Amino acid sequence: MSTLYQSDLSELPLLNRGKVRDIYAAGDEHLLIVTSDRLSAFDVVLPQPIPGKGEVLSRVSRFWLERTASIVPNQLSALSVETFVTDPEQRRVLGERALVVRKLEPLPIEAIVRGYLIGSGWKDYQASGAVSGIALPPGLRQAERLPEPLFTPSTKAAVGDHDENIDFAGAVDRIGAELAEQVRAISLRLYQESATHARARGLIIADTKFEFGLDTDGRLHLIDEVLTPDSSRFWPVDHYQPGTSPPSFDKQFVRDYLETLDWDKTPPGPRLPERIISQTAAKYAEAERRLTESA
Repeated sequence: MSTLYQSDLSELPLLNRGKVRDIYAAGDEHLLIVTSDRLSAFDVVLPQPIPGKGEVLSRVSRFWLERTASIVPNQLSALSVETFVTDPEQRRVLGERALVVRKLEPLPIEAIVRGYLIGSGWKDYQASGAVSGIALPPGLRQAERLPEPLFTPSTKAAVGDHDENIDFAGAVDRIGAELAEQVRAISLRLYQESATHARARGLIIADTKFEFGLDTDGRLHLIDEVLTPDSSRFWPVDHYQPGTSPPSFDKQFVRDYLETLDWDKTPPGPRLPERIISQTAAKYAEAERRLTESA
């Protein structure tokens, strides 16, 4: 089992500790992003880590970043962790959970693409017949495949706060019309191509979240995690049935457990039983295997 990442790196200054990722300064032009084993659910960081989770997320993100580089540039740097971390013990603890990336200016929105009617999209549809202001046909069932994938952006919340769904006009207000159109088009293409890849390996990508940033010339880049079990819903093709929430290879498994508790979804988060922790770790590992193994 992988070593849990728990401590700061003594060699590099810590710039930010997010819900899951720790960001360190790596010279003037790069960052070292370390994906911890922390788990965030309903925008609350839970008290226990999921062993090996950080390494899975980093490997899956690298896989997708390299695979989609022909669609949109991304944050990956050719520099290695060893360039900035010289201590052997710290290198060992980092394992495969760290990425060296270029410094970019993050956009203040998250680019969510939904291919199926689930989660907050299902709740919005039940209330209004629409998702993020996009009207949908009546009579759709929970987890139903949508007529076409939808771009449904959200705000980016700080640790402890909740993201808020916004419509396309809200994205335009925040980043401008031209950039919003570009983000929408690229997000939909990324989703469609990745969904085709995943389905060939027995997985449905129900929805996912992308993040983007700009370089000093204003060029758009894909950043942060990409198509991981933390940022996406993965369903097994052979167990998919509309009308109910399908089993998943992602943190929806933890959300489903948390929904059975008397918890108001504010910090502190409840402790998880060991069986939930071990099953979650196994689901993340299985998602990685299916997505990244050779066809």
